[in-house]
Amino acid sequence: MNANTEKFRAARDLLLELRDDPDRAHAEFRWPEFTEFNWALDWFDAVARGNDRTALHVVGGRVEEEVSYAELSERSDRLANGLRGAGVRRGDVLLLMLDNQLAVWEALLAAMKLGAVVVPTFTTVAAADLVDRVERANVRHVLTTPELTDTFSWLPAHVTRICAGSVPGWLSLDDLRSAPASFTPDAPTRADETLFLYFTSGTTSRPKLVRHTHVSYPVGHLSGMYWNGVRPGDVHLNVSAPGWAKHAWSSFFVPLNAEATVLSVTTPNGRDLLDRMVAHGVTTFCAPPTVWRMLIQDDLRQWPVRLREAGSVGEPLNPEVIDQVRAAWGVTVRDGYGQTETTAQIGNSPGLPVRPGSMGKPLPGYDIVLVDPTTGAVGDEGEVCVDLARRPVGVMPGYVDDEEKNARTFAGGYYHTGDIARRDEDGYLHYVGRTDDVFKSYDHRISPFELESVLLEHEAVAEAAVVPAPDPVGLVVPKAYVALAAGFSPDADTARRILDHTRANLAPHQWIRRLEFFTLPKTTSGKIRRNELRARDVERAAGVDFPGTTEYLADELLDAALPAAPGIG
Repeated sequence: MNANTEKFRAARDLLLELRDDPDRAHAEFRWPEFTEFNWALDWFDAVARGNDRTALHVVGGRVEEEVSYAELSERSDRLANGLRGAGVRRGDVLLLMLDNQLAVWEALLAAMKLGAVVVPTFTTVAAADLVDRVERANVRHVLTTPELTDTFSWLPAHVTRICAGSVPGWLSLDDLRSAPASFTPDAPTRADETLFLYFTSGTTSRPKLVRHTHVSYPVGHLSGMYWNGVRPGDVHLNVSAPGWAKHAWSSFFVPLNAEATVLSVTTPNGRDLLDRMVAHGVTTFCAPPTVWRMLIQDDLRQWPVRLREAGSVGEPLNPEVIDQVRAAWGVTVRDGYGQTETTAQIGNSPGLPVRPGSMGKPLPGYDIVLVDPTTGAVGDEGEVCVDLARRPVGVMPGYVDDEEKNARTFAGGYYHTGDIARRDEDGYLHYVGRTDDVFKSYDHRISPFELESVLLEHEAVAEAAVVPAPDPVGLVVPKAYVALAAGFSPDADTARRILDHTRANLAPHQWIRRLEFFTLPKTTSGKIRRNELRARDVERAAGVDFPGTTEYLADELLDAALPAAPGIG
């Protein structure tokens, strides 16, 4: 075991030891510091040596695949040698566009060992976005599936084409895997060398290009391991597709940092996912809110899971979903918060009593302050910012080729997240919304998340998004776009019952004034595109007609008229 391995293990073991004492973990944890570090060589190979424990089990995809730590280490050595033989060199950019299969984990480890830079890309990326990624990231090599090779017919001749299958004109991944098993790196890996280039799934603009290093994600995800509560020997399931940062978070670094087993499931529906959770003895589980909302459509009591820990990340999970899961399984789904640009920053960690509606507290290694977006003053409500006085390892070095954006993001000695939160008297943080989602109506600030949480408590509501709709008196008023649960009709009676529910559970200034049944537009990572909904209402106010849809007005449907100006007079 070399010095880097020992240093990393010491930091990890402290978090495992203090897993039930979050305040002490936050106070005592310090990020390990490295000048040179290669996670695949210094950590994974050290853990894998002679280790027959299952590292990865892929089910429900092309074929069922299961490998031990030792086998995955050897396979990645062979692939690293094969890629080197194909011309992949340190600093070269490899675009990885695969579904969940063993090759994803092999290729990530092999690229790390070589010092190559990986651009993870989801398989459903639009053609124009794919061209943009190849050009902006200066991609030199592509690894994809046989079904997707045609989408790369336009690639320049100098780009190496590698296929996880057999396609004429493409190098075969199986051939590269047959290279010798003994791998020797060409040089030490500097800790600040680029490892990942991620294109963010922005809801308002074209994707930004995020750079991460050989420490910012591999080491930085110790905070995510702590939040997930993963321990050695666990079977950890994360619902995410390769190409998203969350896949690297929780299907790669988090469980392998903990020496757990990664279970990767490709499934057509929620019931199949639940069946596999039971069959494979999943002990720790993480999924985005959209998946949790899908799962509770069934009676979860019919699936005797063995879960010890359950998490949700991506957008805040509404309290009523948490209540339903707890009632069925006796497990509390814990919210976590982070971004593609960082690792997990804030969360309800396993030893922290969960406060309904709270994001939790800052995780070990992160000091969080709330900064007023207007005055810059630090207080108990404002933009969630990471204090860089003790810069967390997990914060990105910056965006690629966007110095103006970098200057704004790192202004004032903080990393600015763009999210608004408030801190209560016990130090818990409560999500309010994106800086561009929160709005004022009749001089009252409206948090869409708070209104959406109440909407989701109604049995007819499967999903909801609240946006400001133009209004001649209040300038804007809260409008709800609602996707209905199965068995409910998109008619005036359903709208009336939903609006009655919100009126009974919200303050007058928060009452929903308009409601429309609509399939919510989302990014490919599942985030609601509220900017599209806002634009739709601006068009409607300008006289644009949307055939086949009806906007229901609360003051026409409800028995008692709403106040003309809530909170005034």
